[in-house]
Amino acid sequence: EVQFVESGGGLVQPGGSLRLSCAASGLTSADYAIGWFRQAPGKEPEGIACINRDASHTFSKTSTKDRFRISRDIAENRVYLQMNDLKPEDTAVYTCAVWGGYWRCSYVDKSDYRGQGTQVTVSS
Repeated sequence: EVQFVESGGGLVQPGGSLRLSCAASGLTSADYAIGWFRQAPGKEPEGIACINRDASHTFSKTSTKDRFRISRDIAENRVYLQMNDLKPEDTAVYTCAVWGGYWRCSYVDKSDYRGQGTQVTVSS
């Protein structure tokens, strides 16, 4: 059974920063990618970023890649999403997920496993 431990969401003012963290256990595939997708109220979910198992490849959504950075602590098997210069339109539920490869991460429906999600609210 794949289990997720997610943390780091919350309320932040515009221009502020947050760091999301995700640890996934129970993964048995030789390769996979871990990252996040988000879903804002009334909108379709969208893949934000992911990183593969050995951190050799990443995917980042074009519209956020200049502000969001994904990284991986291989020793701790933990993935981080550093989000800077947050904007009100970044408000959404951010969900950690696993895909079969980093090239799949823009397709939320192709994720194999999903965490419960954490709320990120950007508001003054």
